[in-house]
Amino acid sequence: MALSPQPLSPLDGRYHQSVAEIGQFLSEAGLNRARVHVEIEWLIALANEGLFGSSLTAAEAASLREVAANFGDDDVARIAELEATTKHDVKAVEYLVREHLDRLGLSRLAELTHFACTSEDINNLSYGITLGRAVREVWRPAAAALVDALTDLARAERETPMLSRTHGQPATPTTFGKEIAVFVHRLQVTLREVDAITLTGKFSGATGTFSAHVVAAPEIDWIRISRSFVESLGLEWNPLTTQIESHDTQAALLTRIGLVNRVLHNLCTDVWTYISNGFITQIPVKGATGSSTMPHKVNPIRFENAEANLEIGTALGDALASTLVTSRMQRDLTDSTTQRNLGVVLGHSLLAIANIRGGLGEIGINRDALLADLGDNLEVLGEAIQTVLRAERAAGTTEIDNPYELLKDLTRGKRLTESDVRAFIEGLEMSAAGKERLLDLTPATYVGLASKLVDFLD
Repeated sequence: MALSPQPLSPLDGRYHQSVAEIGQFLSEAGLNRARVHVEIEWLIALANEGLFGSSLTAAEAASLREVAANFGDDDVARIAELEATTKHDVKAVEYLVREHLDRLGLSRLAELTHFACTSEDINNLSYGITLGRAVREVWRPAAAALVDALTDLARAERETPMLSRTHGQPATPTTFGKEIAVFVHRLQVTLREVDAITLTGKFSGATGTFSAHVVAAPEIDWIRISRSFVESLGLEWNPLTTQIESHDTQAALLTRIGLVNRVLHNLCTDVWTYISNGFITQIPVKGATGSSTMPHKVNPIRFENAEANLEIGTALGDALASTLVTSRMQRDLTDSTTQRNLGVVLGHSLLAIANIRGGLGEIGINRDALLADLGDNLEVLGEAIQTVLRAERAAGTTEIDNPYELLKDLTRGKRLTESDVRAFIEGLEMSAAGKERLLDLTPATYVGLASKLVDFLD
């Protein structure tokens, strides 16, 4: 027995609830709503210019804008009906607008609909509007909420000592909060770069030359009108294009979002490793199953799910950024199907962000395990000892030559006990103050300014 039509993408199926807001903008229906908005605003702009003797009262303009504001399922269905005949999506939108003009008693303006436009004039502005709103109103707030949660964690655990591992080996201790703060800082920097990108738009006809505009109405300052119109939609005007807008700013935005994804992926792999090592505990969710066969398990599935979605979203975003900036000669259609996947890119990133936030709410810091790990790796104090000795050698308060080699012989490839370290320090000929500092030092207190560095978060 055949199944009824099913969602092909998990974003429209299993994960729909987590990403549904993106669909308000970067779906086919969201795109068509934006297209209707652009078509109507262009018609109003031309009427306000009095083109070919046209005019529009404030009440009539308001009634037209309500068409876009009230765009709904009936309009979506009607566009589909029209496209079945036109075989052209933007032409179907134009015909829908004309039908609304008839309904509102404004059929006198019918020929101003889509006047001197190529489809890309409508599309590039519509994508600029929908992508911009999807990022500003959905993705960016979700990213900000995650950064806030990570910031709270960094500040709460700023004093919690933890053994570092460089190249997978025990290294100079840090604090858990400082390590989380590193990710927060990276995200803050990159998110500012996301915020700084203004999407561009063009509105200049079939090859970007205003040719049809000028031949129809040579007395009109089309450059002024085009620039004003594009900027009125919240986009930056691009004066030099082919038939299509270059999509460079879309590519830049996807690249920056991809970097956010990569930083979050790094966060997930670190958190997963801390869980694996027992330094982070997972708080069991009542009724949840970790493994279908091993009852004891609580799997870090939120972070693993986030990793996978970040990889998918980033890979697809990279592909889009690469192809969107290339168009053969004055126009090819590769960008058409490519841009239809913008919502998929943001959807996978948004889903990952939701999983990370959920995962952060289900973990705790195992301070006992962190302290035990520090206590098992006293050899990391070798750096502190040899550095103090080098300082004293420079100051003339010790005769010990080449402290680094001395400590290398003591620590490399060995596990030291507290007694080993204490006996070694007590046997050193050095200043009493320096020796006292080293005798008081433990891996848990050898964290430098780690806590203070958390203050550098925005």
